[in-house]
Amino acid sequence: MSDDAYWRRPAEGTEAAAPPAPAEPKHVPYTGAPRSNPPPRGWRPPVVETPAPPRKLPAQDTERIEREEQAATILTKGMGIFAGAVMLVLLFILCGRALF
Repeated sequence: MSDDAYWRRPAEGTEAAAPPAPAEPKHVPYTGAPRSNPPPRGWRPPVVETPAPPRKLPAQDTERIEREEQAATILTKGMGIFAGAVMLVLLFILCGRALF
């Protein structure tokens, strides 16, 4: 029976043929992974050279870092106050022009 014959309609007045029974699968027990060949005599994994120990970093000057952070904070706050003052003056000018 061809592959297409299975899907064709049966002829008029005949009964449909029963599909063939599926073949029973053979049960083969699992025997495990295949054995591998041992490495050649005297074989060793590649050797990787050990890197040199890391250098010692210079000591940090914590007092200098603190002074620089404090100066940066003062500068940032000063610029914010200046920008706020400029915006306040502009707001007064715009409100003054709108009222008068």
